[in-house]
Amino acid sequence: MNHVVAVAHGGSFTKAAEMVGVTQSGITKSIADLERELGFAIFFRTSRGVLLTEDGRDFVERASRLLEDARSLLQGSRERGDPFAGPMRVGVCPASLEWLLAEPLANLLAHHSGIRYEIIGSSFERMIRLLRNGSIDVALGFDAAFAEWTDVRREHVATLQGVLFVRKEHPLASQKDVKSSDLAQHDFVAPSDSRPYGVVIRQLYESHGVDWRKHLHIIDNFSIVRQVVATSNAIGVATSEYAATPFFSSKFAAIEGVNPFTPAPLCCAVRSRWDPKPSVRAFLVEMRTRFRTI
Repeated sequence: MNHVVAVAHGGSFTKAAEMVGVTQSGITKSIADLERELGFAIFFRTSRGVLLTEDGRDFVERASRLLEDARSLLQGSRERGDPFAGPMRVGVCPASLEWLLAEPLANLLAHHSGIRYEIIGSSFERMIRLLRNGSIDVALGFDAAFAEWTDVRREHVATLQGVLFVRKEHPLASQKDVKSSDLAQHDFVAPSDSRPYGVVIRQLYESHGVDWRKHLHIIDNFSIVRQVVATSNAIGVATSEYAATPFFSSKFAAIEGVNPFTPAPLCCAVRSRWDPKPSVRAFLVEMRTRFRTI
């Protein structure tokens, strides 16, 4: 696993050999033996180095976590250190929800300085895979997306209301009685194709005989979403909290009269069969405290 992770980080067998202090032929044989044992290729070999396969990416993510946990375990055993010390891996799906972590993570670090954060923002499909195989410790996302996975335990932390917004000069910005048929005439920018937003937007288009594939953008970086909405007639999705800020009202307008989104519960999800470590339990407390009024 050390060799695999070194190749993934170094981008080539040569650099990996230098990193771990063995010969290149030793690294090459080690990886080939492991791929033969696993039954799938971890890397694509190219003239310029190596690239991870899809299966290889999953393997490297989990191997990296196991190696880091082993190092932390050995170090903790030697130092009898703080049980909160070491890495805490938090997944966020969609990544546009990362802003919700700012205050809880800052508060947690103030009380437990030994924690090392690894924050991963990605699609729900990748995040549930990372959570289930142990590559992350806890995931923040919409409860509706995690609900169908029986091996995941969910803890409610907040409920967010989605708000449709457009640039201030958009044709719908000044329209008083906006209908769903009006929405279906424009592009949408959604943070995720999974529940709750993706499903609702696809149904909106389909109910009016419109091919959603020609109109739906999936962008989970909110800075990019703002720019796309500000420079086009696309409709974006924001939270009611953001829509209440002065910055929002200076550049954008919330669409009045129609909103296909019901309030969306947010949850923190952990693996059912493993007890969360102390840092994760403390993180859950911080999340509940921060959002108990939302």
